[in-house]
Amino acid sequence: MGELDLIASFEELLGPSGKRVVRGPGDDASVVRARGFAVMSIDAVSDGTHFTLDTHSPADVGHKALATALSDLAAMGAEVGEAHVALALPGGFERDAARALVGGMADLAARVGVSIAGGDVITASCLTVTVCVTGWVDDETLAVGRDGARPGDDVWVTGELGGSAAGLMLLEGASPVPEASDLIGRHLRPEPRLAAGLAFAHAGAGAMIDLSDGLATDARHVAARSGCRLVIDADQVPLAPGVEAVAETAGRDPLELAAGAGDDYELLVTAPADRAGDIEAAAAAAGVALSRLGRAEAGAGIVLRTADGGTLSVSGYEHE
Repeated sequence: MGELDLIASFEELLGPSGKRVVRGPGDDASVVRARGFAVMSIDAVSDGTHFTLDTHSPADVGHKALATALSDLAAMGAEVGEAHVALALPGGFERDAARALVGGMADLAARVGVSIAGGDVITASCLTVTVCVTGWVDDETLAVGRDGARPGDDVWVTGELGGSAAGLMLLEGASPVPEASDLIGRHLRPEPRLAAGLAFAHAGAGAMIDLSDGLATDARHVAARSGCRLVIDADQVPLAPGVEAVAETAGRDPLELAAGAGDDYELLVTAPADRAGDIEAAAAAAGVALSRLGRAEAGAGIVLRTADGGTLSVSGYEHE
């Protein structure tokens, strides 16, 4: 598998670059027309850590690698722009598999309006895909960080939680449920909430984060950066259909999957209570479900509160 032939094959798959890209794949560096403020993030996914080729097709890997990077732009409320990709391919990873991987990436990029403007290919001992994404905002105040939650703010979440964790359990042999296909799809091919993040930024969101490491961990990140406590009502956490059934067959609490497992890539959003109507309208315009989970208050950390006034202890994923 010659590098030059493989790169030429990738260029054919990716097609023409977007209007902002002056020079894309084929040169030593890309040249992109700038606007306002660049919002940049880099993510890597690796075989054995973020996926396995026993459960993920090469196209799934390509989709997931780009989607997880783009989710960071969604959490900042940025308009998507360009992506640069580095592929570390192990020996024996065939040309068709590499093309399928880039094809999965290209399909998502075309759907959400991202230009893959360049990258690199190397040989390595383990399949690893690194994606650097650039988004754009015209005003720096529209880039929403994790540090904007304030006491009295509402806490919201898009979509439904626990689906990716349940999908992984099904891939690993959990008893099937009627919603198995949807749950497995949530794990293999997460969808970055790009339209919702952009809409929330313009609707007055104070803080945002994407739920990659689980509600419990990511809410703590917001609380720590904002210097306040997030109080979350456990009975308001939206479960993806089928999560309860999968959890029951495995003898696990469904809330553990929803709040502790991660990989859902939904958006946790805080906003002043008087902007509730705007936040709800933004979600509706973006076509995503929205649930109010609780409120920010003075203090530190998070509280996962039960209906009877008790609290639950749930930990999300922590990188070692």
